[in-house]
Amino acid sequence: MGKIQIMGLGAGDLEQLPYGIYSKLLAAEFVHLRTKEHPVVENLQAAGVRFESFDAVYESKDKFEDVYRQIADYLLEKAKTQDLIYAVPGHPLVAEDSVKYLLQNQAGIEVELVGGKSFIDDFFQAVAIDPIEGFQLLDGLTFHQDQLSLGNHLIVMQVFNEFVASDVKLKLMEKYPDEHQVALVDAAGTKLQKVTWCPLYEMDRLEGVHNLLSLYVPPLQTDERTRSFELTQAYMDAIVDKDVWVQSQTHESLLPYLKEECEEVAEAIQNDDIDNLIEELGDILLQVFYHASFGEREGFFTLEDILETLNKKMRRRHPHVFDGVKADTIEEIDKMWQAIKAKEKGNSNETR
Repeated sequence: MGKIQIMGLGAGDLEQLPYGIYSKLLAAEFVHLRTKEHPVVENLQAAGVRFESFDAVYESKDKFEDVYRQIADYLLEKAKTQDLIYAVPGHPLVAEDSVKYLLQNQAGIEVELVGGKSFIDDFFQAVAIDPIEGFQLLDGLTFHQDQLSLGNHLIVMQVFNEFVASDVKLKLMEKYPDEHQVALVDAAGTKLQKVTWCPLYEMDRLEGVHNLLSLYVPPLQTDERTRSFELTQAYMDAIVDKDVWVQSQTHESLLPYLKEECEEVAEAIQNDDIDNLIEELGDILLQVFYHASFGEREGFFTLEDILETLNKKMRRRHPHVFDGVKADTIEEIDKMWQAIKAKEKGNSNETR
């Protein structure tokens, strides 16, 4: 069995490539590159390094995950008979799915992570932020808006063309104000570094392909995080701490308010009043927070207990969504629900 050594080509310029990695690449007989579309490759070629890239695989596959699996499978098969050097942009463990597949499927093949330098340090310097304040690093091709933590610095990688930028923009606008100032950071730390600030709604006005482009989204101030469940929790904690009315409530005293809010939701639905429905559903959520605060004060349960119970129940009762169980009709789903609930409670008549 051979060995695969994985080396990072750094964030961009040759100066950003660690000297130890550069020396190993120069001494290598042959190097496999994930892509030759990296500024350092031209320097390696000029120094006489022989290499082969996997760029053609990108053109033959519709999904990036298929590209990375094919690269990993090829390298693992070849490593059965010889040692290999595999070089990737940045650092091997930063947004490198092909490396992830190699590590997960090495099956007796030794895989050594030699190292490298990611773009992150240079990115922090480009936008002058301190990562100790908290940050998220997300992939522009796969992230979902529900992952966002609005109080952290946000870096979105692989925003390399107008199509990806547009998709990222729409996801971010679900949580951030349209006018929120963001920065497009191209080639961080290189001689060609460019930082462009603009409102969020303008961030997708790109032309061409930008392989070294990432997006920086500054955190929102506390009162601006109005689309965040965490802000609701923070407000509720402050209210419970200082509001004597809330502190005096019990489950029994709150019950009339819960009934009233449910009736108002029903009225809004009957009147097809969407704006009022939004507000009244929020009022019901507020009642849940009130009951949770009382439960916590008395030491009975917390909001986290409610969420845990709900999440486990949702997961358990929807095997046709999460586990591949076949249930395509309402009748099949209902039958499945009743069986699950009967197993849980010993009572097949329990409501959903």
